Amino acid sequence: MRHCIIICGGFLALAMILPLTGCTGDGSPTLIPNADPALRRTSTELAADSAKRSYPASAPRDSKAIARADYNLMDRKFSLANTSNSDWKNVEVWVNQEYVLSVPMFTRNSAETLNFELFYDQYGHHFQTFNGKNPVQSLQIYNAGKMYDVVATLE
Repeated sequence: MRHCIIICGGFLALAMILPLTGCTGDGSPTLIPNADPALRRTSTELAADSAKRSYPASAPRDSKAIARADYNLMDRKFSLANTSNSDWKNVEVWVNQEYVLSVPMFTRNSAETLNFELFYDQYGHHFQTFNGKNPVQSLQIYNAGKMYDVVATLE
């Protein structure tokens, strides 16, 4: 009888925890919603948006530093700061020239926390490092028809 109570209590605890861990069925890619309401999209919406984008390899490059970034492998996120003197509208943030996230508005002198799970490739896979087998090799911003390289520092 005691075993039954322990097992039932365990199932009850699990049922209470699941909604807190993102297993709610809402399709949210992250446990904690993004602070930017424009980035609170479902995994399906993010993947569909990424699938219609292609890496702008022929875009002119600009060497001007308009952003800085840090990334944390344990937390699986980027902290990206717009260090330019202007607001960015409808920019694309590219990881390894393969995974993309469209950011509708990124105000000047502000920072965004961008979880790896927000970046998708054309096949609907979100960015993962696979324990170092797929490291962050490049972080780029496509803004106003130009591609900018961003120095991304490991935290």
